Amino acid sequence: MNTIDMSILTHFRKVAIAAVSVIGLSLTRSTLAVSHLSATVESKPNGDSQQLLAQKPTREAVDTDSTTTIGGETVTTTTATTVKREKSGFTLYIWQPGGTISEVIARVSIKDKHGNRFNKERFLGDYKYKIKQKAKFVNGLKLGDRIVVRLYDTQNRLIGYTEFACLPCHTAVNLILSANPIQYQVVRVFYGVDHNEDSIVDRDATISYDYFTRLNNQKVTFLETSENIKITQYQAAGFSNVAKTSVYPVSFREGDFALVGKSISTVDSNLAKAITALPGTLVQLTQLSNNPTYQLSQLLSKYRSIGVAKGIQVTFSDISKDYWAKDYIAELAAMEIIEGFPDGTFRPNAPVTRAQLATLLQKTFIKSKIRPAIAFRDIPKGYWAEDAIRGTYEMGFFTILDLDRKNFNPTQKLTRLDVLITLAKGLNYKFTGSIKDILSIYNDASSIKSEHRNFIAAITENGVVVNFPNIKLLNGKKVATRAEVCALLYRAMVSAGEAADFPSKYTIEPVKPDMTGDRRR
Repeated sequence: MNTIDMSILTHFRKVAIAAVSVIGLSLTRSTLAVSHLSATVESKPNGDSQQLLAQKPTREAVDTDSTTTIGGETVTTTTATTVKREKSGFTLYIWQPGGTISEVIARVSIKDKHGNRFNKERFLGDYKYKIKQKAKFVNGLKLGDRIVVRLYDTQNRLIGYTEFACLPCHTAVNLILSANPIQYQVVRVFYGVDHNEDSIVDRDATISYDYFTRLNNQKVTFLETSENIKITQYQAAGFSNVAKTSVYPVSFREGDFALVGKSISTVDSNLAKAITALPGTLVQLTQLSNNPTYQLSQLLSKYRSIGVAKGIQVTFSDISKDYWAKDYIAELAAMEIIEGFPDGTFRPNAPVTRAQLATLLQKTFIKSKIRPAIAFRDIPKGYWAEDAIRGTYEMGFFTILDLDRKNFNPTQKLTRLDVLITLAKGLNYKFTGSIKDILSIYNDASSIKSEHRNFIAAITENGVVVNFPNIKLLNGKKVATRAEVCALLYRAMVSAGEAADFPSKYTIEPVKPDMTGDRRR
């Protein structure tokens, strides 16, 4: 008890977890509760497919009914208003009330949440903590992401393992070690919402959790109760009392990714190299400074080559380290949304067809169906992209190019304008202010047709547009390349709060009014 100084205790008393909510992560906000997650479908590459992998759902939707005319027939459709996922972040404290350990190593990784599944675990660094130190992780984390923490002593012995889920807004996380973690490898985890980001669970937090994990021979068990725990070493002045029954998020107790009462392995042959290597051997340890803050985007980029699961290729022989779209391509590859070719290339300048874009859209976005499917006459049964074309059309992407024959034209190469309009319509982007002012950033704005100006203004204001090599030129008539499509898709994910932002000098920043009413970029 005497290892906790009074200055920390003064703040930590705020953490008392008196009334613990068991609200599930997926039901935390009403806007999230109304989202519709469709079944995931794996498209089988064939023909002009671009080595595209499994679907990854990423967006939520709120629906409103309307009517439209398709092929002369009036049908009821639904407009999907996309809702941003709630951004999050976390502060990680490590404590030991009843022991004498001075330093530990925290290996931090992330299981990025997309819809109703997770991407493969990804390494975010090894951090050398002094007991009672904290570190903040921000930018790109979001509601429902799972953070994995493996704890080692300074002799590289694994002494603890746990996972927690990012909450709405910021999350304050406390890991409490036993008095002798070498022999008693049980970790207490309690965390909750930290709206003001003072690294302390809010006094009136409606979402907070408290549970234990036990490590044994590289297997960890998420304990259902504290009945057999030596709880005195986890309690001290300033800490809440240990509840008899552990309190977990619903997603930890129910569903395909439940952990409560289960024993899982802390090692896996498919894990990233950086996760399976001993601390300090492959990656240099990061010694915490005074209350440091780490940006997720920087960590993803820094450890990308050794931080993704085995079998996932994120570097390509024809993508240089300073290539303008490198981060966008690499991140989509890490998410298994897109991949390269067997010869190790990505072919960034290759064109993209309507069928290929449909497959990418299906893998990137999950939205409810807003209109009935159409039996396109030029999509034969068994066509490699049949499911993706049907599914993305039902979600509101694409228009019919030939109403009389209801053709989709799957092999038609897309222009940049085609891709921008498809995203703007399908994701229902909105804008505020003057279209003329928003589009004034483009030197070729006069070439944008009147029927497209609303859509281009909306997608511009939402920060999705990337113009390479000249940021001032939209180049709508230019054939869209694989690199450009990756950039636009990734920027759409950033706009939705679904991905970490990688700044680029080719990204259009929305025009905003200054205090005098003038427009400034």
